[in-house]
Amino acid sequence: MPPESGRIVDRVQLKLYPDVPSKRRSTIVRDIALLVLVALFAWGGYRVYHAVERLSVLGTGVRDAGTSVESGFGSAAGAVRGIPLVGGSLAGALETAGRGSGGNVATLGQKGEDEVHRLAVLLGLVVFVLPTLLVLVILVPPRVRQVRQLTAASIALADPDDPERRRLLAMRAAFGLPYGTLLGYTRDPLGDLARERYDPLVAAALDDAGIRREG
Repeated sequence: MPPESGRIVDRVQLKLYPDVPSKRRSTIVRDIALLVLVALFAWGGYRVYHAVERLSVLGTGVRDAGTSVESGFGSAAGAVRGIPLVGGSLAGALETAGRGSGGNVATLGQKGEDEVHRLAVLLGLVVFVLPTLLVLVILVPPRVRQVRQLTAASIALADPDDPERRRLLAMRAAFGLPYGTLLGYTRDPLGDLARERYDPLVAAALDDAGIRREG
């Protein structure tokens, strides 16, 4: 690469937005729309998570009921433990009955509560992640290509006031842009090129690239 070209590349930074006002506004609107969509998907996932998480109250109720039953049997065991001869056996039987009934119910309730919590997390993530990935796959690659093209155009179209560059830019516009686009800048694009009236053609080329016109 020639030294002067290297200096031009070094001076150019990553270009995120076009200089042309209309293109800049539309690009900013698309970026904001992407952020809003991601925020909406996150909010939807959060709402789904909490809606499902509320169902865990059923498991909590079952667990608390089982714990209460087990506690009741434990209290009864404590009350009869002091009875002579049979107190120890009765207390042991009551404690076993408490663990077999209330304890099992409490364990089942806790398991149901944990399952609901995991389901809430899973559904919340699905509602957020799947549409977010879809939107990113659709919108991000074109945006990345636009940034690359803008950055490359900033390098390739540096110093548009140089006479030879102006001539080449005018030729690129006249031969490369659609006629409908050219007519927005001049009524006779090929005539302008032939007569070396480069200003409208250079303006068309720079606007098409999203680069600010000098002067």
